[in-house]
Amino acid sequence: MDSIAVKPKAARADRLNPVETEVIDFFVQFSRALGQPRSVAEVYGLLFVSPVPLTLNDVEDRLEMSRGSAFQGLQFLEELGAVRAVRIPDQRRMHYEAVAQLRNLAGSFLRQQVLSHLSDSPARLQRITKKAELLTGDQREFALARAKLLKSWDANGRRILPFLLKILGGK
Repeated sequence: MDSIAVKPKAARADRLNPVETEVIDFFVQFSRALGQPRSVAEVYGLLFVSPVPLTLNDVEDRLEMSRGSAFQGLQFLEELGAVRAVRIPDQRRMHYEAVAQLRNLAGSFLRQQVLSHLSDSPARLQRITKKAELLTGDQREFALARAKLLKSWDANGRRILPFLLKILGGK
């Protein structure tokens, strides 16, 4: 089996200027709070700080990232509305640039990441309640109280999210 050569950290520093490194690190730190993969944050950070649109190969080379990770990051970000594909005249390869409107990004994130996860919550909450009812004694009462609290949170979230999306310009 061939061993995979690991490139030293200094090699990556040669591919990125200090501002690019700091901006990418900023987005990586932010992505941790949102529970998003580091690679996605790195791709967005690089595109955000780039004055020109970049190709998949550019992203892969500059970040020393696998083609699969770079592609998946671009695909996820494009679906989220955080990057857009752009055609450059006389160039065959697709280029990508960051969408830098926070309002649009927040709305897209809420629609894709929050609302999509809420779609099955009524059925899940019903299952939790039914399972809590099978318990006995204090365990049952505590579990039923928690299920009631979760239903309340779900209802409040469903009431608030449409207003947030409207404020953010969502559909």
